[in-house]
Amino acid sequence: MQRHRAADLIAFAADLFAAAGCDADKPATIAAGLVEADLLGHTTHGLQLAPAYLNELAAGKMSPTGDPSILQDRGPTIAWDGRALPGVWLAAKAVDLAAERALRFGLCAVAIRRSHHIACLAAFLERATSRGLMVTIASSDPAVASVAPFGGKAPVYTPDPIAIGIPTAGDPILIDISASITTNGMAARLRKEGKRFPGPWALDAAGTVTDDPEALFTNPPGTLLPTGGADHGHKGYGLALLIEALTQGLGGHGRADAPGGWGASVFVQCFDPAAFGGADAFLRQSTWLADACRACPPAPGVDAVRLPGQRGLERKRKALADGVELYPGIFEALKPLAEKWSIRMPEAV
Repeated sequence: MQRHRAADLIAFAADLFAAAGCDADKPATIAAGLVEADLLGHTTHGLQLAPAYLNELAAGKMSPTGDPSILQDRGPTIAWDGRALPGVWLAAKAVDLAAERALRFGLCAVAIRRSHHIACLAAFLERATSRGLMVTIASSDPAVASVAPFGGKAPVYTPDPIAIGIPTAGDPILIDISASITTNGMAARLRKEGKRFPGPWALDAAGTVTDDPEALFTNPPGTLLPTGGADHGHKGYGLALLIEALTQGLGGHGRADAPGGWGASVFVQCFDPAAFGGADAFLRQSTWLADACRACPPAPGVDAVRLPGQRGLERKRKALADGVELYPGIFEALKPLAEKWSIRMPEAV
């Protein structure tokens, strides 16, 4: 498989988004966010999304220029109307603002309504943890339903991802999970490749547990199961209700408004440990816990206990040194767009 320099991929993607009409720092920020996802191994939410985003721009469904509208700004609490601007750019801007304000106020939260899709949540975490801050990011799409509440068989909400970045004295802990067993992006990829889920991760339209992603694309559709599955799905269901409240409730716009189109409601919060028990004290606790988890004797069949994000950061360091391996089909999907705008494809390392 070919490898490419991360900087070349970012420059290439930035050229594509600039050609599509995105202004100011949007092309560079979107490109860096998508490539960061690929560096961390979240290949369904990296450059694979670029063709769909570019098509949304071409169709006028993603706004290429301007800034979000400020609905509220009370210092440590902020609400924006994202105006369907690129979600990767909005989320990055929100994390940066929340980090800046958290250093002033101790914590800061930003709620965004009517954002476009924000791609990989884990890709934003180091923007805050690199400054010694703890960060939480959550997202939902009020126009889409693909997950049933526990005990039901009809979709009501989205996979509802949430990511948390926790600084330690070494690598940060980077948690990126969702309230459903898997994502819509992974389900679509497995269906396209004629594969099945690794386990009983979905319900068909009749409410029967299945490992077939095709069940999500019938009429009427089946649903993804919440995290915990058919047995303990009340845990994922509860997490989804929290995420829906953080993203749509605090943003003041969501499913009750019956919105249309591909988009996101977003919640970002940063915490400065120095404003609580102290930065050094926080690192002492988080580092002890990280070390204890890694030192835990592994169960049979497990080589070692890892922390969330550990494998992704190892993958990122290797890719930055040796080149990025993109998932098959990504370059083929981007090539027609590059030819359309006479943008040179990146050369392999």
